[in-house]
Amino acid sequence: MKSPGNPVRLKQFQVNERRRQLLRLDVMIADFDRMAGELEFQINAEEVKAGITAINHFAYPTFAKAARLRRDNLKNSQSDLFQQRAAAESLLGEAEAELSRAEMLESRDSKNREIGSGSRSAVIG
Repeated sequence: MKSPGNPVRLKQFQVNERRRQLLRLDVMIADFDRMAGELEFQINAEEVKAGITAINHFAYPTFAKAARLRRDNLKNSQSDLFQQRAAAESLLGEAEAELSRAEMLESRDSKNREIGSGSRSAVIG
């Protein structure tokens, strides 16, 4: 027979997992932002060194072009992560609501068991 706490523990585990997922997404977003900032710094340094800031100029530094492309890819990935984070927040809210319902059900069931066992002992004793 299952113990009454199992559904609540399962829901608590799901809530904790959703929170960990949000934390991982936040870390990835911050890492992408940091890397994009570093690339921006390198792009600016390369442009200053070459003296050319026009991207379409024939002598624009190749490294700066590649760094721009990588930075843009990071920003696109970061945008995707923001969307994933919004979805994960929604799932966390749902998991927290389910946990709350499971805790209320367990509380109600335990009260019913206490009342039921109390009335039985009065009849027997």
